Amino acid sequence: QVQLVESGGGLVQVGNSLRLSCAASGRTFGGYVLGWFRQAPGKEREFVASISWTGGTTGYAGSVKGRFIISRDNAKNTVDLQMNSLKPEDTAVYYCAARKLPTLDYGYWGQGTQVTVSS
Repeated sequence: QVQLVESGGGLVQVGNSLRLSCAASGRTFGGYVLGWFRQAPGKEREFVASISWTGGTTGYAGSVKGRFIISRDNAKNTVDLQMNSLKPEDTAVYYCAARKLPTLDYGYWGQGTQVTVSS
């Protein structure tokens, strides 16, 4: 089992930056794709970014590409999401997730951390 715990959320003004972090326990990240998702009030959960287990491949939703950066440290069992140039529409609960290759579904989720961008 993998337990994921997010941290770093909070209230930030438009245009500013925030860094989210997700720590894993239970086992190492080896062989896991890690991702960040978010869910805004009244909306479905959506994909934000993902990173391969080697860190060599990343993917981003179009709405955050060029503003957000995902990174991971397998030695520390952490995955971070650096969020820059934040917009009000980035307001959501952000979730860290993991999927074990070769499965396609994310089977492990954190409890989420709130990010609020005020204008």
